Amino acid sequence: MLERIYRAQRTMSAACETLGRQINIMEVCGTHTVSIFRSGIRFTLPDRIKLLSGPGCPVCVTDQSYIDAVLALSERDDCLIATYGDMIRVPGKGGSLETKQPHANVKVVLSSEDALQLAKDNPKKVIVFVAVGFETTAPATAVAVKEAEAEGIDNFCILSAHKLVVPAMRALLSEKNHKIDAFLCPGHVSVIIGYGAFAEIVKDFNRPCVVAGFEPMQVIEGLAEICRQLNEGKAEPKSIYNAVVTEQGNTTAQEAIAECFETADGYWRGLGKIAKSTLKLKDKYSRFDAFKKFNLTETAGGERNGCRCGEVLCGLIEPQECELFAKNCTPQQPVGPCMVSSEGACAAWFKYGRKKRTQ
Repeated sequence: MLERIYRAQRTMSAACETLGRQINIMEVCGTHTVSIFRSGIRFTLPDRIKLLSGPGCPVCVTDQSYIDAVLALSERDDCLIATYGDMIRVPGKGGSLETKQPHANVKVVLSSEDALQLAKDNPKKVIVFVAVGFETTAPATAVAVKEAEAEGIDNFCILSAHKLVVPAMRALLSEKNHKIDAFLCPGHVSVIIGYGAFAEIVKDFNRPCVVAGFEPMQVIEGLAEICRQLNEGKAEPKSIYNAVVTEQGNTTAQEAIAECFETADGYWRGLGKIAKSTLKLKDKYSRFDAFKKFNLTETAGGERNGCRCGEVLCGLIEPQECELFAKNCTPQQPVGPCMVSSEGACAAWFKYGRKKRTQ
């Protein structure tokens, strides 16, 4: 293993020497962010390699307006909100699901199937599943919707905030942060969409896109592969997560998504409205669409006062550059979602980055 590490370090150092400038690599996935911090990789890289934490945490990229819509539904007597645990502490304009929980109808679930079971167990309530996540979780949501359809369950619906990774990467390079030199692409999402899905980013922006697993050695070798390409003046889509990621991805999961959803324009925290970047239920499943059932309209939401999560997600600043970081905003009392989620950049910096900086 040591020889593999030394070889990777030599590759990274060679790229730094050839380019003679800072190399900005964005890790798109929040799990990569945590793995990099936990293993100390960030602090062992050559000085000229800078890692940026991107929009790869589903909780973090969810727009403020969506959070407020969930909070409003939680106050209805006829609704029961079913949500993953990370979402319960994300603050909206009027608190969070956690603060409302003593008086609101909220249930933490582990899956969309759990939410559907809630509907079966609570026929007098409308179960609203808080459907967040990327291509990784969307297939399971689609399966639950199809099951509800097949079993004639009418008190189940989803508030879809499912998002697509590639349009966000395109928006980053087009509008927000053209200084990104390459992407360390998300492992979980790539299992579904395949590493071939990043070919359009490579083609249109000439940026290396490399998929890696989450073990430290995989991350190091992924970064080294990116540096190899940069050093040779190349840009290619590639996976070194070969055990589970193919070029085509999981076509069965893709078909499940395509059966229930269609792409639509949608709002992202920090990135604004991105064309064809979200998944909305097709008309044939519209009776399970909470937006339509409760006549909700998705609008652009802002940040809470002083919160700079949007800039963090775009790689424009590091978390500690936000004036609220570790002062008014902590994991115990978060202001923004990047401090709430276990895969949020701010939470990772708070847990691992501060300790290193004080050594």
